[in-house]
Amino acid sequence: MKSKSKRVDRAWLHDHLNDPYVKLAQKEGYRARAAYKLRQIDEMLKLVRPGQVVVDLGATPGAWSQYLRRRFAPEGAAAGDLHGTIIALDVLPFEPIEGVQFIQGDFREEAVLAQLEAALGGRPVDLVVSDMAPNLSGVAASDSARVGHLVELAVEFSLRHLVPDGALVCKAFHGSGYSQLVKLFKDSFRVVKPIKPKASRDRSAETFLVGIGPKQENA
Repeated sequence: MKSKSKRVDRAWLHDHLNDPYVKLAQKEGYRARAAYKLRQIDEMLKLVRPGQVVVDLGATPGAWSQYLRRRFAPEGAAAGDLHGTIIALDVLPFEPIEGVQFIQGDFREEAVLAQLEAALGGRPVDLVVSDMAPNLSGVAASDSARVGHLVELAVEFSLRHLVPDGALVCKAFHGSGYSQLVKLFKDSFRVVKPIKPKASRDRSAETFLVGIGPKQENA
């Protein structure tokens, strides 16, 4: 078993080091290749605009916040002036990004949600992006329930806080429970688009659900 595990590790490392998005992230100063997933979704749907209030859930290591920060900056700068508000949240530590407010905590906990709502200070949210994923156990039914719970929480938060034409971008996984999540989005948003960006690896079950225009604004 050990030798098989080592082979898998070597294969992953080989793929990772030769991944064009890994190389591009290193070149352009992003902390992870995930930045290009959000960029490609944004290029398709034009979701991110300077001046917005954005909440980044499951933000660590920070690549999505970096992308948002550059979109809000004159000339796309990684530092300096920033026209917009980014509040990032994750259970893991987060290396600071200039102009991004970070809250460390578990989004499933009421106290952490209260911190996030306090940081918003009553301001409506234009965009919620969620790259949250649970620690997977390998037990399909259990993992599906964990993924579904995080998506449900992100939808619930979005329905409470998004502006009427606001949007939620949320990571999901094809497999058990996926059709129920699509139904949840269709019940919750006027426009729903499932997207698998090119930067998402082909063999990954990962996909992203985008909901635009909550059906019960600030309920």
